[in-house]
Amino acid sequence: MSLALPSAGTVLRKAGDTALSVNAMVRGGLFNPLRPDHAVRSALNVLKFGPFAGAVVHAANTNPKSAAIVDERGELTFEQLDQQSNAFARGLAAQGLGPGDVIGVLARDHRGMVLSLVAAGKLGVRAVLMNTGFAKPQFTDVAAREKVKAVLHDSEFFDLMSAIPAEIPRILTWVDEKDNADPSIPTIDSVAAGQSTAPLTPPEKPGGMVILTSGTTGTPKGAPRDKVSPFITAQFLDRIPLPRNSTVVMAAPIFHATGLSQFTLSIALGNRVVFQQRRFDPEGTLANIQKYRAQGLTVVPTMLQRILDLPEETLAKYDPKQTLKVIFAAGSAIPPDVVTRTLDYFGETLYNVYGSTECAVMTVATPPELRKAPTTAGKPPVGIRVALYDENRKRITAPNVTGTIFIENGHSFKQYTDGRTKEYVDGFMSSGDVGHFDTDGLLFIDGRDDDMIISGGENVFPQEVENLLSNRQDILEAAVVGVDDRDFGKRLRAIVVPGPDSKRDVQEIKDYVKENLARYKVPREVIFLDELPRNATGKLLRKPLIEMEVTEN
Repeated sequence: MSLALPSAGTVLRKAGDTALSVNAMVRGGLFNPLRPDHAVRSALNVLKFGPFAGAVVHAANTNPKSAAIVDERGELTFEQLDQQSNAFARGLAAQGLGPGDVIGVLARDHRGMVLSLVAAGKLGVRAVLMNTGFAKPQFTDVAAREKVKAVLHDSEFFDLMSAIPAEIPRILTWVDEKDNADPSIPTIDSVAAGQSTAPLTPPEKPGGMVILTSGTTGTPKGAPRDKVSPFITAQFLDRIPLPRNSTVVMAAPIFHATGLSQFTLSIALGNRVVFQQRRFDPEGTLANIQKYRAQGLTVVPTMLQRILDLPEETLAKYDPKQTLKVIFAAGSAIPPDVVTRTLDYFGETLYNVYGSTECAVMTVATPPELRKAPTTAGKPPVGIRVALYDENRKRITAPNVTGTIFIENGHSFKQYTDGRTKEYVDGFMSSGDVGHFDTDGLLFIDGRDDDMIISGGENVFPQEVENLLSNRQDILEAAVVGVDDRDFGKRLRAIVVPGPDSKRDVQEIKDYVKENLARYKVPREVIFLDELPRNATGKLLRKPLIEMEVTEN
């Protein structure tokens, strides 16, 4: 039996990546090189409790009296967050939960969500982050597949909870009066009551988390995050000057990777995190930036569009350029007109992150790159390599040639919780997207592999047509799908959200596409809707657009 050893080149490359990662973490302010003991303690806390709880424990040790979060109930310091989660963890243990058990957390952004995840980390319990936009079949399937032993949830989800067996215990993370909660149902406060707030003995191993893919059809897959290296933070800090010891407004939900990663990193950087009032409010976001003099804002792209679509007189009431330094956007493609409008209104602050639940970070586009090319996904940060492969899985090295995007990232997931995994080639994992590099090395996403439409024998990626349409002044949003066609196999259907000045002229829109793109990319149908269907994380739902009944136009 032979033992395969890594090549000298691989060893040197990884050593170089580690050195560059440490440098990025120092530059980003994650630790002070003059206080290596802090860095060591922080790393140990992450190893003991996982990144989420570990970040809170470290912040409580170094900045106990500093504000950690702000929600509708007020402010909590890092010390309070740490102590209250200790009491809640002991209360959960008294309820019969312990290391290796699995809980579902179905909550919006507020202290109850944070306390639930921190307490789970301190107990060694695995937390499955449930999507607040779930329908009953999805919630039921995920709870059964992940073997959820208890569910911690907001009172607004009582109806959804009726879809799972009544014997599964429930604990309320937030209670609204209008929901008429049965007082016999335990709450975070009642479970924690009377419990010690002293530090807990670390579990034998962290429980980890399961982040659900933001799939737009069927039941989302579970991507476990059992072990997370501290070096993953370098992939954000390398290309993004995230605020530290400041304030960040968290508009993105933390049940998904975008919000979760940035909440954790914000806490690690000593920031105060300001939550929305549980549901996204475009003007409320601007008001919070101004009220708290925030330097950071975390969003999914549809949130940016909703902010920028506010009336001019509303936008004029606020001046986010006074304090805002970084807008962290991720989760889906940003229409090019939204990129440009964001840079014009907020200043040179937009950092667009291309990644996925499975692959973590892949590339980051900086403000100068987005000014130059609003549709670019940017370049890979430290420790990440991106490669393109053709349909025969041969490497593509020439610029402006489209291929499937593969990534080498030591922080990618290994497999889904159901045992399935992604395709690998030469040690690179498939992202499921297709794209190309330009001559400057900037990556551009052409679409999803499975979104490609073959119409009359020609390949069409919807995103190119969508970007063209959304650049029109009279179109707010656009989506393009393929529907069955007897003659062409598939025909293109464009769904358009018109602006206030739109003539809603179908032929004009078709002619516009014909003037700018190849003939076979012209939609046969153009449909006007008031809004596009999206899931809770802002991902476009294409299936309803394909299945909708329309009359010929």
